[in-house]
Amino acid sequence: MLKKNAGEVWKQIQFKGHKQLRKKYAISNHGRAASYDANVEKDGKLLNGSLTSGYRTLNLKIEDGNGTIYIHREVAKLFCKKASPKYKFVIHINHKKNDNNYKNLKWATLDEVSSHQQNSPLKIAYKKRQANRTEGLKLNATQVKVIKDLIKNPKRKLTFKQIAAKYKVSEMTLYRIKSGENWGKVK
Repeated sequence: MLKKNAGEVWKQIQFKGHKQLRKKYAISNHGRAASYDANVEKDGKLLNGSLTSGYRTLNLKIEDGNGTIYIHREVAKLFCKKASPKYKFVIHINHKKNDNNYKNLKWATLDEVSSHQQNSPLKIAYKKRQANRTEGLKLNATQVKVIKDLIKNPKRKLTFKQIAAKYKVSEMTLYRIKSGENWGKVK
């Protein structure tokens, strides 16, 4: 028997092959998962699932292969309103992948997902660490300044490929320097 949390609602999840399984599966609006035979509240058993890239998942063996169910996506399908079909992705509002409460989930477009990820505390901390890094770099600030001047010069004779070869870096590094993604503090 499951201990129900205050305000918790359970709904059965339906996926390809769910009728082939011995047990039924349900997700709550609080982000919990359970298996059961007849009634989730009477004979349900809580499932921990596993982690896939930090997201809580259920791995179910179905006839046509394995079925990986992302709990946050199922919670969003069952409990969160989708504004339109272009909203195909689910984001965690507080950036905590293990907080699958429906109040913390939101349907989003690809652009919204990208923007949301840039505001993640982990991403901000990573950018700060990278900006202050001094060891293990292929270039120094002086070289980057010269590269930026070269890239900006409309009369330059060297291609990106030639500049990259000269400084022993990839062309992608040069594009990242140009956009400010790398070495943005160097003017």
